[in-house]
Amino acid sequence: MFEPKKILVPTDFSEHSDKALREALDIAERYNSQIYLLHVIDQNIQQCVVDYCLPQETVDQLERESENKSREMMQEEVAKVAPRRAVEINYDIKRGVPYDVILKEEDDKNVDLIVIASRGKDGLIGHLMGNVADRVSERAKSEVLIVKT
Repeated sequence: MFEPKKILVPTDFSEHSDKALREALDIAERYNSQIYLLHVIDQNIQQCVVDYCLPQETVDQLERESENKSREMMQEEVAKVAPRRAVEINYDIKRGVPYDVILKEEDDKNVDLIVIASRGKDGLIGHLMGNVADRVSERAKSEVLIVKT
């Protein structure tokens, strides 16, 4: 019988990712598992467009603000689910190509199960998250649960 002990849950803070987190929490409670909640910032701020370039200090500031906002959202996410669950939740924010970062995290944490939403936010970003779920499921070494949204 499959009993995951380490569960990776990528999030983009959408309601779809929230649903995947709830599923992961149910599994974690059942098998006394740990959850690794991961948000990947995929926004590389473009410094130059045509003839105009932002100063590097501005780019650095925007990246810090993006990371700080993501950290706040992650803390809020954990705070709203953690008190009601007897599950250990670890979280992290990383930068990079989402599916690459998720797969690297799978290796680094020796994950047994990845629980990911079939798509993310609405619109183009949601479509991209769907592509992330597809790529993760194709390349993951561990089991992958795609939560249909």
